[in-house]
Amino acid sequence: MKRIRNIKVTNISQLSPNMKRITFHSKDLFDFPENEDGGYVKLLFNQKSSSNSFLRPYTIRSFRKKKLELDIDFSNHFGNQGYATKWASRAKIGDEILISGPGLKKQINENSDWFFFVGDMTAIPAIACYLERIPKNAVGFVVLEIISKDDKIKVVKPKNIKIKWVVKSKQNPSVLVDTVKKINWLNGKPYVWVACEFHKMKGLRNFFQKKKKISKNEMYISSYWKLGLDQEEHKLVKKEDSVEWDNN
Repeated sequence: MKRIRNIKVTNISQLSPNMKRITFHSKDLFDFPENEDGGYVKLLFNQKSSSNSFLRPYTIRSFRKKKLELDIDFSNHFGNQGYATKWASRAKIGDEILISGPGLKKQINENSDWFFFVGDMTAIPAIACYLERIPKNAVGFVVLEIISKDDKIKVVKPKNIKIKWVVKSKQNPSVLVDTVKKINWLNGKPYVWVACEFHKMKGLRNFFQKKKKISKNEMYISSYWKLGLDQEEHKLVKKEDSVEWDNN
């Protein structure tokens, strides 16, 4: 069982209209491991143990060991409907919450010829962490779907990584997938990293795996949420899909 820690809100920053950063501090973080940026913790709601059903995974945006400070970015990607987004929208200095973790951090192949990152606002924190960590001479593309043009945030990245921001559209719900398909492919073998809504993830997975022949060991692809489902329902659908994909 992952250790449960109680952490307290010490700062709140509005990064964009639909993204806020909440900084937490706690003496409970004294044994929290370093170098976990881009990994995740789970926020616990309503109960006092990790066995409760209200667990919400969030990316560790930054952890500062000396100050015992943890940054988590929250996106308002689907309105204030879920436990975590509701909590984050109302959070104030001094509020406390329980977390478990960190969970297993996904490693990427940093020796790839180039990189292709794709995500919506829920994936921006993780992608930002990877961009800060990959070699300074790395080349490649990032395609990020945001809710409004004002949701572009400053991202530290290698100079030869190009970012394409696309604004989510009700008129064209496939704008993220369509934009990815139009990117001119580079020479060599890329490492592909994708995280977004379930249906879009499946469209992108099909494109990268079947059209571009990217093998599973050179690709991380995951859905962080599914339109119309809560986290528990999404988790079941995601598990079924993962089993099916693994068997292909």
